[in-house]
Amino acid sequence: MARPTMEDVAARAGVSRALVSLVMRNSPKVSDHRRAAVRAAAAELGYEPHVMARSLASRTSTVLGVMVSDLRNAFFAEVVEGLDAAAQAAGFDLVLNTGGRSPSRERAALRSLLSFRPAGVILLSPVIAASAIEAASRQCPVVLVSRASRASTVDTVNDDGEAGAALAVDHLVSLGHRRIAHLDGGGAATAAARRKGYLRTMRRHGLEPQVVHSEHTDTAGEKAVRDLLGAGGPVPTAVLAGNDFNAVGAISAFEDAGFRVPGDVSVVGYDNTSLAALRHVSLTTVDQPRSEMGRLAVEALLERVRGERAEPVRHQLHPSLVVRSTTAAPDPEQAEAT
Repeated sequence: MARPTMEDVAARAGVSRALVSLVMRNSPKVSDHRRAAVRAAAAELGYEPHVMARSLASRTSTVLGVMVSDLRNAFFAEVVEGLDAAAQAAGFDLVLNTGGRSPSRERAALRSLLSFRPAGVILLSPVIAASAIEAASRQCPVVLVSRASRASTVDTVNDDGEAGAALAVDHLVSLGHRRIAHLDGGGAATAAARRKGYLRTMRRHGLEPQVVHSEHTDTAGEKAVRDLLGAGGPVPTAVLAGNDFNAVGAISAFEDAGFRVPGDVSVVGYDNTSLAALRHVSLTTVDQPRSEMGRLAVEALLERVRGERAEPVRHQLHPSLVVRSTTAAPDPEQAEAT
């Protein structure tokens, strides 16, 4: 069966196509009686307005493009919830895709989003080159979430990764830990700030840093711990993981090797995703206000879309620590081992 058209709705309601268009755009110029007739006809026919066609016809897009770095990471899903709520409230729809944490795939994903002629694009922790992001910002407004930018045409929403890592290290030191390793996020956009905060805070406490290369995935967390345990020398009594996903992988590897968490080693994540709050995970972690980050990203984008601002905005949210069950004071024998 052919998809019902605006002309079909107009014929069923006994009105003009132009009036149907006004109703679908929620115009106040239509009487309640005619609006009800058009809505009833649309419901009977199963008609839904074509968002892209409507945008092209009006030359005003109501679509916001969103590229997610990693669909498996709950952090991005929770930011998207904030994006969606803010977009819906403003009368916009989201079109989502993913770059799979690959620069080449992200370039293709970004081209795909731009082909929809969106009002603007939001990129969640992209690994694509800054030049590609700046080029996109010349076609429509662009906002980065969980990545910095110096471009005047690009807005950003981030948490203070240095402060977040410092909160985690201070917490572990307050429990009595001295050998604290950091599984870093490798080339992830947020990794450098968290690594810097870890290094600075360890040195402030007079402790020797130990950075282990990793990535923001569970499998990378498992591998980093296996490498750590296989390197010889004293095992850290605590670990700050790159994110929650990474921390879950690290915990799995520690437990597979016979270590108790937190009895033998404490683990702290980063992001405070829904995964961290699960009862059987109960992960101590650094909280980023994911919904708030999504809301601010949409607001920044729409300010550009509406021509309300030309200067870049740099939102930086302050993180907080959520203490759960994966951190405790170190075992005295472990703490004294050399």
